[in-house]
Amino acid sequence: MPRKTRMYLPGVPAHVVQRGNNRAACFFCDDDYRYYLERLGVGLRRCGVALHAYVLMTNHVHLLLTPGSAEGISHLMQHVGRHYVLYINRHYRRSGTLWEGRHKASLVQAERYLLSCMRYIELNPVTAGMVATAEQYRWSSYRTHAWGEPSALLEEHALFTQLGPTPSAQRQAYRELFAAPVDEREIHEIRTSVANNFPLGNARFKDQIEAMTGRRVGHLTRGRPRRKLATEDK
Repeated sequence: MPRKTRMYLPGVPAHVVQRGNNRAACFFCDDDYRYYLERLGVGLRRCGVALHAYVLMTNHVHLLLTPGSAEGISHLMQHVGRHYVLYINRHYRRSGTLWEGRHKASLVQAERYLLSCMRYIELNPVTAGMVATAEQYRWSSYRTHAWGEPSALLEEHALFTQLGPTPSAQRQAYRELFAAPVDEREIHEIRTSVANNFPLGNARFKDQIEAMTGRRVGHLTRGRPRRKLATEDK
């Protein structure tokens, strides 16, 4: 079966997920998380990619990125993946595959889904039962968005800055987003889109992607979200 095609467009956000091989751990201590973020920062600058949100889970990573070029995200993931695997193999005296093949990605219709995607990403540790609230998890962008914790990695998307007239008002409005009930159908759309490398957006957005790329894009099957297994990670 042919691999599903990933596509990136300059200026269009993308939700990127990379998992550990066989869903095994890819972070083992605090220094591992720090090194990954360090290499991510280098890669963002070199590849001309903006990072809007992230979370580093024990066995996978979520990134919300906007590339300046069609090749930017692919080059970024190659850079980070290569350096991080070398670091892990040397530090833990191991060999073999760390990541589960190619990363997954979904183009995101910003005006409809960007903030929802940010919330989905930063709530991953809560959904997984690792912490009670998003602010308790160290390895995500939530504290920066909600409380103004300094970050050299993040570049706020214009839609985030439109949440309020001042940075303080923007952070307050963002915290209020996390107090609202989670829309299960929206979560289903986000998960299914990134798992299948489908664009996340309405029909008009998908038509625009098809026109810009000259390719047919996937369309989600309508219906109720499937029941989630207790052992399945986010």
